[in-house]
Amino acid sequence: MAGPKKKAKSAKADKARAAMPSPSRESLETYYREMLTIRRFEEKAGQMYGMGLIGGFCHLYIGQEAVVTGMQHALEPGDTVITGYRCHAHMLAAGVDPKSVMAELTGRTAGVSRGKGGSMHMFTPDRGFYGGHGIVGAQVPLGAGFGFAHKYRGNDRVSVTYFGDGAANQGQVFEAFNMAALWKLPVIFVIENNQYAMGTSVARSTAVQELYQRGEAFGIPGNQADGMDVVAVQSAAEAAVTKCRAGDGPALLEMMTYRYRGHSMSDPAKYRTREEVSKMRQERDPIENVREQMIAAGFADDDALKEVDRDVKAKINDAAEFAQDNPQPDSTELHTDILATA
Repeated sequence: MAGPKKKAKSAKADKARAAMPSPSRESLETYYREMLTIRRFEEKAGQMYGMGLIGGFCHLYIGQEAVVTGMQHALEPGDTVITGYRCHAHMLAAGVDPKSVMAELTGRTAGVSRGKGGSMHMFTPDRGFYGGHGIVGAQVPLGAGFGFAHKYRGNDRVSVTYFGDGAANQGQVFEAFNMAALWKLPVIFVIENNQYAMGTSVARSTAVQELYQRGEAFGIPGNQADGMDVVAVQSAAEAAVTKCRAGDGPALLEMMTYRYRGHSMSDPAKYRTREEVSKMRQERDPIENVREQMIAAGFADDDALKEVDRDVKAKINDAAEFAQDNPQPDSTELHTDILATA
C-alpha cells in the first residue's frame, strides 16, 4: 500500500499534468519522430556493439528519450548542454546527423569527433553540445562554468547540465551548486533519475531520495517532473529556463525516468527483475505515451505511425551502413587535437 508521502507526490503530479496545455498535433508528431529516432538508433547501436563493430564502453538511453527531447524543446540557439557518458541521445536531440553519431561510435573519420571520442566523448560545439564526459559527476562543475561564461558575457543564454542519480552523491556536485547559487549563474541542473545509477538502487544508496531537494541548502529551488512524459518535461524545463534568463540564478530539475537496458552493454542488470522492466515498458513507455495521445486525438492512426517507424528505421539503417563503409582515422590523427607543452 502506498504511504501518505507517495500519495501526496502522486496527487501533486496529477494536478501538474492536468494544468498543462494539450500539445498540438505538430508538437506530438515532432516528439514522436524525435524520440523514436533515439530509440531506434540506440537499438541499432546495441546490435552493432554485439557484433563487435563498436569498441570500448557503450551506455544506451533506451527508456529515457522523453527527458532529452522535452528539455531540448525548451532551449534556444546559443544555450549550452553538457552531460555524462550516456550521450548519444543528446547528440541526436541537438540535431546532429545520425550518420555522424554512428560513425563516431564505430571510430570512423566521419564521426562527429573524427572517430577519436567514441561512445563516451562526443562533442559538437556548433550545436551547443559540449560532451560526453567519462568521469562521474565531473561535467557538473563544467556546466556551472558555462553558466559563469554566459553571465560574464551577458548573453542571456543558459547552461543545461545533466547528471544521474548516482552522480548526485558526488562532492563536486555540491561545490558546483554553491558557486552557481553564490553568483546566481544561469544553470539548470538536470538529474536524470533512472533509479539505479551503475546498478545500485536509489533506496540503497541515498539517504534522502527526493533528489530535487538537494539544492535547498544553497537556496536553489528544485522541481520533480515525470521524465517518462515529454510534455511534462518540456513544461518543467520552460519554467526553469524562464527563471534563469531572468537572472534569478540556478534551478534544479529531477526527471523521474527509467532505463530498460543495463548501465552499459556489459551490465546484465541482475539487480532488478524482468517483471519490473516489463511493467515499465508496458505502462510507462514515453514513446507509447505520445503514440496513444496522437491516436486518441485523431491526429494519426496505427498505419500512419507504422509508416513513421519504417521511415525512421530506414534512416538509422542508412546511418549504420554509412558508418561501416567509412574509413578509420589515419595513424597521423594520433598527434592531432592534443595539447603539447615544451
